[in-house]
Amino acid sequence: MKIGVVRESIPGERRVALVPASVQPLIKAGCVVLVEDGAGDAAGFPTAEYVEKGAGALERSQVFAQADLILQVTGPGADAAASTLGEFREGQAVIAMQDPLGNPHGTQAMASRSMTAFSLELVPRITRAQSMDVLSSMATVAGYQAVLEASAIQPKLFPMMMTAAGTLAPAKVFVVGVGVAGLQAIATAKRLGGVVEAYDVRPAVKDQVVSVGAKFVEFDLETEDAEDKGGYAKAQSDDFIKRQQEQMLAVVARNDVVITTAAIPGKKSPVLVTEAMVEAMAPGSVIIDLAAERGGNCELTRKDEVVEAHGVTILGPTDLVSRKPYHASQMFSKNVETFLKSMLEEGELKIDLEDEVVAGTLLTMDGEVVHPRIRELLGLEVKAPAPAPEPAEETTPEQEGS
Repeated sequence: MKIGVVRESIPGERRVALVPASVQPLIKAGCVVLVEDGAGDAAGFPTAEYVEKGAGALERSQVFAQADLILQVTGPGADAAASTLGEFREGQAVIAMQDPLGNPHGTQAMASRSMTAFSLELVPRITRAQSMDVLSSMATVAGYQAVLEASAIQPKLFPMMMTAAGTLAPAKVFVVGVGVAGLQAIATAKRLGGVVEAYDVRPAVKDQVVSVGAKFVEFDLETEDAEDKGGYAKAQSDDFIKRQQEQMLAVVARNDVVITTAAIPGKKSPVLVTEAMVEAMAPGSVIIDLAAERGGNCELTRKDEVVEAHGVTILGPTDLVSRKPYHASQMFSKNVETFLKSMLEEGELKIDLEDEVVAGTLLTMDGEVVHPRIRELLGLEVKAPAPAPEPAEETTPEQEGS
């Protein structure tokens, strides 16, 4: 099988789906790797390094023409990359982030071209798949970068300092949402010397917050049913969110930096920080909203814009991960390599629908949308799984000979 790696088409995207270190493992697995000339330049991986590892370097059109499978960071199923759909051949396979929950019609468009498409966002949260989890990898980078952005903008230093000119009080940081991005933000803010508080609707994460040196904020709310089977926070009722906002106001007001990370896959982000909270913050304070892509956790957030309101700077960046493209690409590539190798058999792609990871990420095949959840979003009939075959009766040597 020929695997193609191309330069990302989204403006400002600097990551690459496969780095040179992953080329040899795929070649050893029986594959041929083809790379668009310059695909990794923006991430810090020159084409010569791919060639040294055994990859072939071609023009973009040649990669699409020759490859059986294309690897991308953002695939043609996502809105932002819809223009790349026409570059794919009918029947070609693609592994990428496809935003199927937010843009199911993009999945339908890939099915119409008879493509075999996998969505890396849908890798199930099971132990075996942890090394394939691109969302966790990218969230690690986003949480780290969010703190750096805040530290560059806010007018205070993060650490407490004892100087000849007096003692400088440390910056106070409040992290809302303690997933992978939130934990990394907490850890980074602590390393910079900030005093950190954190909140999550899931009380089970308290130990994780304390383990990285922050104080866990608890509100008077009923949270027993706040987490789904996959470990994500569930959407809450309007009444729950209103009471949460009322209790959060005082916490937001006493912090210099607020970093919000609360996102629900495929749904609008919950508004947790109201304009009243922003108004209560001290002038010069900063809010970094990592949920901006789905509307934002702050009422005043505008996607990919800097908003100045009540003396507070509010950022809604969606490209934080791309601002550290070298290590982001390195982690993404390892996730993809592990995912792909789990399906390779003698250099060919074997799609085993009995495999939980394969079935959970496969969007389209043979001209159809096959993922049940995406079919439901599209209003298509959700097909019942085929019944398991009856087990064959065991025979004894005597029966075989009769």
